[in-house]
This record gives sequence, structure tokens and C-alpha cells, in this order.
Amino acid sequence: MGGENTEYGADQIQILEGLEAVRKRPGMYIGSTSSRGLHHLVYTPFLYTKLGGTEQIAGQVYEGCRNIYYAEMADPSIPILSSSVVWDARGLSKMFGLVGACLAMYHTARPENRQKIKAILIPAAFTSFIAGVTEPIEFSFLFVAPILFVAHAVLSGLGMVVFNILNCRAIGPNGFIDFLLYNIPLGIGKTHWPIYLLIGVAEFVIYYFLFRFLITKLNLKTLGREDNGMEMKLHTKAEYKEKTAKASTEKTAASEKGEINAKLIVEALGGPDNIEKVDNCFTRLRLIVKDSSIVKDEVLKQKTGAAGVFKKNETVQVVYGLQINQVRKAVDKELGLDQ
Repeated sequence: MGGENTEYGADQIQILEGLEAVRKRPGMYIGSTSSRGLHHLVYTPFLYTKLGGTEQIAGQVYEGCRNIYYAEMADPSIPILSSSVVWDARGLSKMFGLVGACLAMYHTARPENRQKIKAILIPAAFTSFIAGVTEPIEFSFLFVAPILFVAHAVLSGLGMVVFNILNCRAIGPNGFIDFLLYNIPLGIGKTHWPIYLLIGVAEFVIYYFLFRFLITKLNLKTLGREDNGMEMKLHTKAEYKEKTAKASTEKTAASEKGEINAKLIVEALGGPDNIEKVDNCFTRLRLIVKDSSIVKDEVLKQKTGAAGVFKKNETVQVVYGLQINQVRKAVDKELGLDQ
């Protein structure tokens, strides 16, 4: 009798693994900006090897957290799934956290841009919630505001910690479709899935307020907050690399020719009427302006060769490195100060 139970469990596991392989591939790659998906190399060993734990179920030893909870799913004698499911609680940030981040980006966008980015963010948030495809959202802030990705990583990890502390045993590796297919048939007793939803709602709220605070406090150029001339869209990793490579080439070419676009620098600083005083140190153009909020940081960095822009009240410092003397002379000439 025991042998029959063991064989039944193994068959069920093979079926589940087959379904998982067929079902999960689209979820991994549809909408992804990279066909290589190197992050899978990081967590996959925990799913299918000893790194994810070892457990004996119905007389058979299983390695890897996913193999373990598959076996537990197929064994009716197990009343509740083990903590192995924690490794697949990644769906919390996909279903809830990043949706809160999208709402924060919408509310912090300039009023005139909100209708435009609504058409961008709603499909991205829906795809993340339903299927767990997050790359379009993550790449929209990963490169323009890396601090947000750090916050995302920390909150995602903390969500999984809370998941374990509250003894939640729901399975949620991706989106809402996965969540329903795994947990509803198993029931509340074996998964405690309502706790998963409560954690998710809390994560949505925390993501929203933290992202909103960081975006406004640090003046991050997320969707709808771009400087004039910047394209408003969800960015992919390939597009970002192409863009930065092009900008770098343009900077190098301009530097080699000794060209200083003083007119563009002055325009990016708010125009001649906004500039009250010009000075410089060894590497920086130092200015006093009337209104620092209209200074276009991205234009200065992407189109004039500036390595950085620092603003505090009416003081603006633009880093140009060793070519600062040429920049200063060109700006003075543009402003009519070279007397």
C-alpha cells in the first residue's frame, strides 16, 4: 500500500512539472527585454537542487524547494505546505508592489503628462499583476533612477520575510493566474492564501508611498517627469545601452573637436534671464540662478558633455571636468560677459 502511494505521488509530480514547464515559458519571456534572462541562473538552483532544501515525503527524497512542494501538493496526507514555498513568493512584488510603484509614478508625473503615461502604465501594471511580467516596469526606472530599484529589491525581500513569519504557505511565483491555479484547488487550510493577499495589499501601499516619496524628494526623472526633449516611454535595456553609447560617442566627438555648445548650455540653465552669476572651480561651472527648477539636468548631461548637475536652492553646479575653462569662456561669451 505504501509503495502504491509513493508511485502515485511521483506520477503527480511529473505531471505538475510538465504543466509547469509548458505554462511558465511564456510567463518568463513574453514582453521580456532580454532573451538570456541571466537572473534565472541565480534562483533556479534553489528550485531544483539541494540548495533549496531536502525533504523526505511518502518515503521518497526530494531536492529543491519546488520539487518539495510539488510532492506536498500531491500528497493528501500533508495538511499544510512546508516553508519551501517561500522561495516562490516572488509574486508578491509582481502582483502588488510594482502596481503600487506604477500608481506612484502616475501621481508624481506632471499634470499635463498624466493622460499619456496612463496609457503606458495601465497595460504594464496589468501584465505584471496577471502574468508576472515585470521587466517593462523595472526597466522604466532601473537606469534613470537606480535608487528605486534598490528600494524595490529591499521591499521584495522583506515581503518574503513577512510571508514566512506569518506562516503563509501560498504558492505565488508569478502573477494572479498562477496564484489562482495553484492555491484555490489546494484550499485555505493547506496554503493560508488569504494571508498572501493581505501581505500583498500592505506591499502595494508601502511601495506606493516609498516610491512617491523618493521620486518627489530626489526629483527623479521617472515617466512623465522627463525634461523637455526626453522621450516618454517604458525603456528596455537594449534601448538604454544604445542611447548611452550614442551619447558617449557624441560627447567624445565634441570633446575631440573642442566644440562647446554654449548656446545650448545657457538654454538648459533656463536662458540668459535666469542666470545671475557665473563662476567656476577646477572642474565645475558654478552659477547663481533665479529659478533652479527650470534647469534641464538631462540636457546638460546628455547633450553638452556634463558629467553631473548639482542643485541647491539658487545654486547650480555643472561638472565639466578638465575642459571647464573652455566651457566658462564659451558661456561668458554667449552671455556677453567676456569683456
